[in-house]
Amino acid sequence: MPGLNTFAAFLLDATDGLQGPKTKRAKRFLEKREPKLTENTKNAMLIKGGNANLTVTEVLKDIVSLLDICMQPLPKLRLEFFSKKSDCSLFLFGSHNKKRPNNLIIGRMFDYHVLDMIELGIEKFVSLKDVKNSKCPEGTKPMLIFAGDTFDLNEEYRRLKSLLIDFFRGPNVPNIRLAGLEYVLHFTAVDGKIYMRSYKVLLKKSGCKIPRIELEEMGPSLDLVMRRTHLASDDLYKLSLKQPKALKAKKKKNISHDVFGTAYGRIHMQKQDLGKLQTRKMKGLKKRPAEKSVEEDGGISPKKTKSA
Repeated sequence: MPGLNTFAAFLLDATDGLQGPKTKRAKRFLEKREPKLTENTKNAMLIKGGNANLTVTEVLKDIVSLLDICMQPLPKLRLEFFSKKSDCSLFLFGSHNKKRPNNLIIGRMFDYHVLDMIELGIEKFVSLKDVKNSKCPEGTKPMLIFAGDTFDLNEEYRRLKSLLIDFFRGPNVPNIRLAGLEYVLHFTAVDGKIYMRSYKVLLKKSGCKIPRIELEEMGPSLDLVMRRTHLASDDLYKLSLKQPKALKAKKKKNISHDVFGTAYGRIHMQKQDLGKLQTRKMKGLKKRPAEKSVEEDGGISPKKTKSA
């Protein structure tokens, strides 16, 4: 393995199952790579081709600036090899040539093998620095908006939508504050093109608790066209979406919901014996000893003969 140090080579061999860990450092490394019920945030490789022009380079730089916390720029080497080495499940490759100018290839991995790849051509690009407006801090989690029926009707566009969500969603957070919702990524699919626009959310005074919202374009903006696609088969795609049994919500019996989300529960009770129904404790309703003995004898009492 040229260009790798001894420790990295050992770790790669260990992950292939050729030998077990011999040091605590290697053991910790392998434990981080083990399957988890809740996976960590997906990392992305950003690869610049040797023939990339200035436009492609600026696009890659702007994406790194917007989503700095999830990006790892890597040289153009074996894709699956470095995906396993750096634990990256997403990649973006930029290149430029006469046949396919201003080319971007976005894709993702499953089990360190290529799952989906979609090739996009850049027709128009406005850089982040060309828009003279205020910017969001680096690493801000964006709100994603998709417009256009094509994203739901066409299988290739449906996969592209899923890919873009994986790529730009950012880390999972337990809570969100209103002031943190300050960045919008808008994707529109119409007439065979994909328009990517980014906006900064401005919260203005409205005279009430709910602020007035305005969107201010901050860049970058891209006009893209879909070129070639390499999508996984339906069986492999379904396998990649499989969830562990521990994460699946257990179905609760005898519970239903209406259209408004109200939960209704059904309770099964045994048949009620009205003879044992508790009544008001009044002296006048208490049974006499003679009545109790009649009930114990089966409800039939012999008639008493009058004494002469």
